[in-house]
Amino acid sequence: MRVLILGGTGLLGKALVRGWRGDEVVAMGSRDVDIRDAAKVREIIAEAPPDWIVLAAAYTDVDGCERHPDLAFAVNRDGAANVAETANQVRAKLVFLSSDYVFDGRKTTPYEVDDKRNPQSVYGSSKAQAELKLLEIVPDCCIARTSWVFGVDGKCFPDTILRLAANRSTLDVVNDQRGCPTYTVDLARAIIQLCRKNASGIVHVTNAGDCTWFEFAREIVAASGLTSEIRPVSSQQVARPAPRPAYSVLSTTSLRQCGIEMPDWKDALRRYLEERKS
Repeated sequence: MRVLILGGTGLLGKALVRGWRGDEVVAMGSRDVDIRDAAKVREIIAEAPPDWIVLAAAYTDVDGCERHPDLAFAVNRDGAANVAETANQVRAKLVFLSSDYVFDGRKTTPYEVDDKRNPQSVYGSSKAQAELKLLEIVPDCCIARTSWVFGVDGKCFPDTILRLAANRSTLDVVNDQRGCPTYTVDLARAIIQLCRKNASGIVHVTNAGDCTWFEFAREIVAASGLTSEIRPVSSQQVARPAPRPAYSVLSTTSLRQCGIEMPDWKDALRRYLEERKS
């Protein structure tokens, strides 16, 4: 099987490259191909048509998207559509990485794959519109929604908390947003399995369990042996340009139906900290 990873130099892309074995894998970053450039996308993909395309390239800075909506939609929606159009032409299967932020956060039970999209931010809207476009262009594509992604290959929440906790005695972290932390190693493994199982439709792909950002930070500090005090605050006390859903826990029923299980987020955090040390 020949696989093309777009976004191959990002947090997830690097984990995919390291974890994928037994297939021919080509990874490309934004310097290799800007997915906003439809002609370049066609040229790159048609040169050596893959069996699968994993589209992990995105503008993921949630607050940056709020400040630069044109860029957010150009990359996350229109760029994704460019890839989908070419995938259709060369008959490649497609996995698109989407987000829990396509939901409004008003539920109190985990979101299922067929729950109504109602994004509250520009980032969430760009991802929600991309999903709809891709399902029109490639009806049998696989949309893998994930959340709160962390890993050793770039900026992420645990890395930020560890750096701050090393220099501060107290940290204020929001305690009214609940979601599912997801480790790139586990996410990559699940995506590889989805490709090998010829998955299609929407699948929620996160580590098991859920927590608030405050609970996540407290666990990070405790597990790393640091002594900073983590204090819970409300979202209103920490003003951000983009609104976040108060509850964006994704049900993993769809993932289990594909025969895939992911470990608990606390186990994932422990392995992340070990990988980070090494």
